[in-house]
Amino acid sequence: MGIISLEQTNRLYWLGRYTERVYTTIRLYSKCYDDMIDDIGDNYADFCAMLEIPNIYADKNDFNTRYPFDENDPNSIYSNLIRAYDNAIVLREEIGSETLSYVQLAIYAINKAKISRAPLLELQNVEDNLLAFWGIADDFIDDEVIRNIIKAGKRIERIDLYARLKLGPKELKNELKRMEKRLMRSKMSYDGDRLERLRALIGAENQEDYDYRGIVQEVEGLVNE
Repeated sequence: MGIISLEQTNRLYWLGRYTERVYTTIRLYSKCYDDMIDDIGDNYADFCAMLEIPNIYADKNDFNTRYPFDENDPNSIYSNLIRAYDNAIVLREEIGSETLSYVQLAIYAINKAKISRAPLLELQNVEDNLLAFWGIADDFIDDEVIRNIIKAGKRIERIDLYARLKLGPKELKNELKRMEKRLMRSKMSYDGDRLERLRALIGAENQEDYDYRGIVQEVEGLVNE
C-alpha cells in the first residue's frame, strides 16, 4: 500500500479504540449486570461514575435496556460498536473484507442480544467476534503500519480504561510496553512529552502512589490527531 492519509490514519486509530472499548465495557457490564440480577445493589451509578459517562438512567432496568442497546445513547455499547463499524466500512480496502466481516458479525450479534431473553450470552458472541477481528487483522492485513495503527489505538484505549478501573501496576505496565511498541511502528504523530510523563506515572513503585486521573489525561492526549 502507498502513503496512508491523515483521514485513514485517524479512522484506523479509532477503529482500534472503539473495538477495544466495546470489548472491555461488555466485560464490565456483564459483571455489573450479574450483581444487579443477584440484588447485590443498583451499582449502575458507580459503573457510570467509573467510566465518566452521565447517569441518565431511571433505574437498573432502564440501565440494562439502554446502556447496552440504545442507539440514541452516545455512550452505549451499541453506539460505540456502530462507530467501530462506520470506520471499518470506510476502510474496507485498507483492512480487507475478511477483517471487516467480523465487525459486521459483531453488529449482528448485538442486534440478537437486544431481543434475547439471555442477552449476556449473545453479548459474549460480540466479544468473540471482536477477538476474531483482531486475530484476522494480524493474518490478513499485509501492511504492517495499518496493523500497528489499529493495535496502537487498541492499547491506548485499554490503558485509558484500565486507569479508570484503577487496576494495579502490573496490568498497566504490561499494556504500556505493548502500546509503545505499536505506537513507534505506527508512524503516527504523538506527543513525546506526554509519553515520558505517562511512563513516569505508570512506573510508580506503589499502587497507592498512582495518579490514575493523570494517566487518563496523558494517554487521552498522547496521539496528535
